[in-house]
Amino acid sequence: MTIAAIIAVTDRIIERSKPTREAYLDRLDRAASDGPHRSSLTCGNLAHGFAACGTGDKEKLSGDTVPNLAIINSYNDMLSAHEPFGRFPSIIKRIASEEGAVAQVASGVPAMCDGVTQGQKGMELSLFSRDVIAMATAVGLSHNMFDAALYLGVCDKIVPGLMIGALTFGHLPAVFVPAGPMPSGMANDEKVRIRQLYAEGKIGRDELLKAESASYHSPGTCTFYGTANSNQMLMEFMGLHLPGSSFVNPDTTLRDALTEEAVRTALAITGQGNRFTPIGRVIDEKAMVNGIIGLHTTGGSTNHVLHLVAMAKAAGIVLTLEDLSDLAECTPLLARVYPNGMADVNHFHAAGGLPYLIGELLREGHLHDDVTTIMGESLSLMAQEPKLSADGGVEWKPAPKEGGNTNILSTVKKPFRADGGLKMLDGNIGRAVIKTSAVKEEYHIIEAPVRIFDTQHGIRDAFEADELNMDVIAVCRFQGPQANGMPELHKLTPPLGVLQDRGYKVALVTDGRMSGASGKVPAAIHCTPEAKAGGGIAKLRDGDVVRLNAKTGELVALVDEAEWAARELATADMSGNEFGMGVELFHAFRANVSTADTGASVLG
Repeated sequence: MTIAAIIAVTDRIIERSKPTREAYLDRLDRAASDGPHRSSLTCGNLAHGFAACGTGDKEKLSGDTVPNLAIINSYNDMLSAHEPFGRFPSIIKRIASEEGAVAQVASGVPAMCDGVTQGQKGMELSLFSRDVIAMATAVGLSHNMFDAALYLGVCDKIVPGLMIGALTFGHLPAVFVPAGPMPSGMANDEKVRIRQLYAEGKIGRDELLKAESASYHSPGTCTFYGTANSNQMLMEFMGLHLPGSSFVNPDTTLRDALTEEAVRTALAITGQGNRFTPIGRVIDEKAMVNGIIGLHTTGGSTNHVLHLVAMAKAAGIVLTLEDLSDLAECTPLLARVYPNGMADVNHFHAAGGLPYLIGELLREGHLHDDVTTIMGESLSLMAQEPKLSADGGVEWKPAPKEGGNTNILSTVKKPFRADGGLKMLDGNIGRAVIKTSAVKEEYHIIEAPVRIFDTQHGIRDAFEADELNMDVIAVCRFQGPQANGMPELHKLTPPLGVLQDRGYKVALVTDGRMSGASGKVPAAIHCTPEAKAGGGIAKLRDGDVVRLNAKTGELVALVDEAEWAARELATADMSGNEFGMGVELFHAFRANVSTADTGASVLG
């Protein structure tokens, strides 16, 4: 039944997407036949395009026979995950030259950290930065000098933005190149304990900062399984990373060898190589379904409910919340990585990681094998582990058929739970999603009176004033994309977690986001229509009893129908959202953004 359900969802996506997908592939084929033909550029065009190159590269680029690789780099040295990319271009250029090709940094794209901006004004730019990154990618590739592209990105909005940009140039082959996670720091259960002590006022800021610094301590991705590491998983499940490359630590011999191999792979799949593989053909409906299954089987980030829809649209594919929710129902949870367990991504990788999971799901028929990847015409090629060869290169070994730690990785026959832990909710309040993979079964149904807040800071203030010591559903509205850019509300996790630990039935309902760090407190997020757009969430009043049922998919205010229909929509003073930290530059984004269930995008 499970396999049949996966096929049924795939088939309906294919059928629904036919008009837009066919139009997209037609544009791809025409672009592939049109160029790049560098010799057709005017002498002035071409001279500008390689003016900064050395003499040898200028000679190579004077004709069409030598591949030129675009490097789209999200490097900055403030983000730990992106700092390692500072040295990648020199590696890429060296290997390209050794292979008789050229590589140029075509564009730098912005990369911001939700960890830095969490609970701060800058978070109101975060989601919109994805579309900015997509546009910046397009600007770099618009010079039409390139035969393939290497995309250097890791974190939350960066990889989805790069993907949207890459798919817009779907005629170009693409290889996504990760940087890897930082080594493990403070244990996750200890980090949670200290955060909750701080939320209760039992320790001070100095002790909290010491703990946070021990957790986030060096170059590399944060080691919990949030959006950044979910991005890396998606790239492997969709066939755009080298197998097993996502979670190799930065600045190691194997990491550098994988970066070198990524260059050789990119050259092999250009039009001048042996197997032309444009990204628009790699990312099709089956690849998208594989990525969604990967998200569910690992308990990945809820942010991808937005990003997957937006990425699919860039490839002419129409995804819906129902697709994601239905695939969750038929995908077993096979990984326990924090916040769905205590292991971090380094422990997950050491236990077998993504190559093991891909192999296990393929063996049980839970993934589409008949897809194109950068490795070739089968997803099974991704079920391999990279090892250093005797000459310092990369060699591939079959992934283990058993996970190395049964507390971290399980099997389809003995999953941690039968479903992927993502559920669509619906009712008179609106449509929302909930991630339940880290929520205990006893909290899957919450029925309690609501307290209404128009800012996340209001919830924290009420908690600190001991006003929430009760069964309560906290409603944080006017947090949607039209209102203030749909910030993450992860700062609410510790206080709500404290209330839950005190024995109260607690939940959150919001038109904002909770990210891949969504944890043990049930949270109905991405509520659509949002309050600013007149959604039902704007009809709620303090004291209304709400039922959140993650088993049946209900999100309902238990209010008399006639009274509910007659209620006026609440409004909020949004004047504080007009200026500060650059939000004034994004007025046009907020005015034109699509709804959360269609990707919360301003593109197309």
